[in-house]
Amino acid sequence: MNKTMQTLSAVALSAAVLSGCGGGGGNSAASEDYKLENVTLPLKEKVSLHFMSQSSALAPADPNEKLIYKRLEEKTGVHIDFTNYTNDAFVEKRNLAVASGDLPDAIIDAAYSDYDLLTLGKDGTIVPLEELIAKYMPNLQKVLDAAPEYKSMMTAQDGHIYAFPWIEELGSGKESIHSVNGMPWINVEWLNKLGLKMPTTTGELKQVLLAFKNDDPNGNGQQDEIPLSFVMNNGNEDMNFLFGSFGFGDNGDHTVVTNDGKVVFTAGEDGYREGIKYLNELYALDLIDEEAFEQDYNTYLAKGQSERYGLYFQWDKSNITGFNDKYDLMQPLAGPDGEVNVTRTNNFGFDRGRMVITGANKNLELTAKWVDQLYEPLQSVQDNWGTYGDETQQNIFEYDEAARMLKHLPLEGAAPVELRQKTSIGGPLAILDEYYGTVTTKPDDAAWRLDLMKEKLVPYMKADNNFPRVFYSLEDQKKLTNIETDLFPYVNRKRAEWIKTGKVEAEWNDYKAELTRLGLDEWLKIKQAGYDSYLKNKG
Repeated sequence: MNKTMQTLSAVALSAAVLSGCGGGGGNSAASEDYKLENVTLPLKEKVSLHFMSQSSALAPADPNEKLIYKRLEEKTGVHIDFTNYTNDAFVEKRNLAVASGDLPDAIIDAAYSDYDLLTLGKDGTIVPLEELIAKYMPNLQKVLDAAPEYKSMMTAQDGHIYAFPWIEELGSGKESIHSVNGMPWINVEWLNKLGLKMPTTTGELKQVLLAFKNDDPNGNGQQDEIPLSFVMNNGNEDMNFLFGSFGFGDNGDHTVVTNDGKVVFTAGEDGYREGIKYLNELYALDLIDEEAFEQDYNTYLAKGQSERYGLYFQWDKSNITGFNDKYDLMQPLAGPDGEVNVTRTNNFGFDRGRMVITGANKNLELTAKWVDQLYEPLQSVQDNWGTYGDETQQNIFEYDEAARMLKHLPLEGAAPVELRQKTSIGGPLAILDEYYGTVTTKPDDAAWRLDLMKEKLVPYMKADNNFPRVFYSLEDQKKLTNIETDLFPYVNRKRAEWIKTGKVEAEWNDYKAELTRLGLDEWLKIKQAGYDSYLKNKG
């Protein structure tokens, strides 16, 4: 490419970035150097910082329309000039901006992977934060002093911290709210109408789904019921839960740890194969929604809101079919061998890459002090869930000024996810377990979910530990990324294919050979070393 073409390409790329703005001021460059030292907030004279961000399509296109940001501007004297994109477009726009070199001061809700953080840190696109935290961020430092395990998880093997984290504690160990994501919600109204009991085995579930399909439980004279639906490979909406009746079960990253400390790739285990065979049996009987393999969330939601599902999967039924008695949590099922297991996810209330400061930022002290406001306990609670006193829409909280405490208000039928997406700001924050009862109440839906998990799911969790958030070296992270780029799509493609074709038994040996060819042995070696190192450092 000659010099002229390179210049034109750069201009076109920059234009593409600018034209993609979803809200805010549209100024994509970092702010000028305000030459501020020993900063005290609020500033006497307002200045602006430029952040790139993402938000739900349900939220205002300009984040500054949210009451939380309006209050933060008043509290700090800093106006944030956002270039904001909807969630579905954000990663592509973010990557274009970084590739063009047209960097904002910071990227909030950055969604960076560990590989991204290490690569961008190495080339100076983002700056190390450990000194800024120690000098300018007392709120975050207080969190790290109270819970030092988070500093360990934030710190790369080169000793640097490249991003501000999101921390949300809600229970711990097996009783952490993150131990299970997609839970199975079964239509108990249909069970009662057909005189059926809650299934307790995989065989009983098959009979229940057949009755949902054939016996017109919604009573409209049409066979329009959908016995079983999910969204394949989509976290909270996936049907991983059903694999728990077969050996180790499965989770979103196909990784579990045995109680003697061995890392296992679930999708290469015999139990996984048996789970696929069971799902193929359901598919062959026309019990699985044909759209389950390709549908998006909105399509899944619309059918759920029409109460067409006999069984579906979601974090909380309120998000799909509402908080009512029509659906209830299906208990873990015993498989053909009588085995009952709830496979734990490897999810934690911790996101390492939630916000970064770029190398273009000329106001590091000011930016760090502004970000530190997000870690103040009362502020973090609002960042995560929403605020109080908003006269334009439903509020998540009321504020008890005497107790200096935020108290959750009843949801009054609102879907918790939707309400929070409209009012919260996400970003870096920290909510420790010790805040409940002193800084805030637990969200009603979270308290309800935790109680449900403790009663019905936790007793069946066989694994004492899940796989932790290991921060690998750049070299190991590159190897993992290279392997996973081919390995995971292959596994997920075969899963969908086998549920439809039933060829898992015939193709299993070839599949295992392909896993080896794609690097599974090396992947397991790196994962095992990472887990062992984590245990060693944990003490």
